[in-house]
Amino acid sequence: MPAHTVTSPEQLAALYPNPVAPASVHKEIDHVDGNYAALIAASPFFVLATNGPEGLDCSPRGDQPGFVTVRDAKTLLIPDRKGNNRLDSLKNILFDPRIGMLFLIPGYGETLRVNGVASLSDDPELRGRFEMAGKLPACVIVVAVESVYFQCSRAIVRAELWNAERHVDRSTVPSAGTILRDITARNAAVETFDGEAYDRALPERVRATLY
Repeated sequence: MPAHTVTSPEQLAALYPNPVAPASVHKEIDHVDGNYAALIAASPFFVLATNGPEGLDCSPRGDQPGFVTVRDAKTLLIPDRKGNNRLDSLKNILFDPRIGMLFLIPGYGETLRVNGVASLSDDPELRGRFEMAGKLPACVIVVAVESVYFQCSRAIVRAELWNAERHVDRSTVPSAGTILRDITARNAAVETFDGEAYDRALPERVRATLY
């Protein structure tokens, strides 16, 4: 074990000696109340954390604000929109139904954290509630809520996440096609990817397959 590795609760407590602020405790409840429901309704994006036989996974989920529906104070409904069909999150839920969700709202500093137990439903009536562009989600993730609380804005403020002036110039970072080209070029068993063709086709492919 490398030197200075923290291995015990006592070491951790010594690094963070200040008591937990009362607000950090009071903000956590076991259901979705009116205020937390309003945050979920305003959010167009969340990250879904799951656990499976091959380890942990985090998956981005996004749609129009309100795409996650609060069915009642203890239940959330999430349409599973079209993706790459890896199904990492869904297969993980079948293995271990415990999930975590982190909701973001553009322009809003606080984030919202929801933990619970998920199941998958292919009920036609339930799927029909989430029809978009004439298409239904393949299934709906039903979340039994166990805990809900907001996260303070420090991370968003430090990152200046909603500052448009800080948006990255896409030409300064690798494109999806570049990443695929370089990975396949290192794998003798796979034909090298045409990264430029992939990048040219990607915007239209995304638009055509949103739902």
